[in-house]
Amino acid sequence: MKILCIGDIVSRIGRDMLFKYVEDLKYKKNIDIIIANGENATHGRGMARDAYNELIRAGVDVITMGNHTWDAKEVIDIMRNEGNVIRPANFSKDCPGEGSIIFTAKNGKKIGVINLIGRTYLEPSDSPFDAAMNEINRISKSTNIIFVDFHAEATSEKLAMGFFLDGKVSAVFGTHTHVQTADDMILPNGTGYISDLGMTGPQISILGREQSGIVKRFLTGMPQKFEIASGKGQFCGCIFDIDEETGKCTDIERLFIRE
Repeated sequence: MKILCIGDIVSRIGRDMLFKYVEDLKYKKNIDIIIANGENATHGRGMARDAYNELIRAGVDVITMGNHTWDAKEVIDIMRNEGNVIRPANFSKDCPGEGSIIFTAKNGKKIGVINLIGRTYLEPSDSPFDAAMNEINRISKSTNIIFVDFHAEATSEKLAMGFFLDGKVSAVFGTHTHVQTADDMILPNGTGYISDLGMTGPQISILGREQSGIVKRFLTGMPQKFEIASGKGQFCGCIFDIDEETGKCTDIERLFIRE
């Protein structure tokens, strides 16, 4: 079973990159399910209804979120009515939405997807490690194929999660930093891992934003308006090959497509 995981989709350029490459990848790579992080899909912050609709039309099956989950108010209605958008499971239990999903592929195979958020350099949240185990204990009753999107800043925290979940889930992939890491690997007990999938969005940018405002912020310390970058795009993600019987990862193909 091949599962394509796509890194943080940023703005119109990121959404356009899905339409340019997803269909071809599904055909050439025999992709069964597509998971994508959509928390930046609407102008770099949040995911409104129009952006959600485009992600689905482009072929995304499950959408995960992160620290920008609530930046577009429409996401609450989307979560309540669509059933394929999840937010970090270690957000407060009083938040709308769910932290995981069990998705059924066209071949009838079920896959669990869990969304978590880190606590290093991000807003306070409950323990992602405890939340992960709570979700795994529930999902594992239905399927042994489980993917985790850990939306976190520090690679050390991401690696800790990877080793903590090694053998308990099929794959752990990081999102949030928008820079693809080169540490894709299969951990000792069969869990696929990468610290960050990277960004699908404007190529010549700083995390999807126009460079000058961010550079000026670092130079002066003064507030700046961070505009979304324009120009050519890039597509980042990983294809995880999963053994359907054991739920273990057997291969990882890292994708970084530049226009």
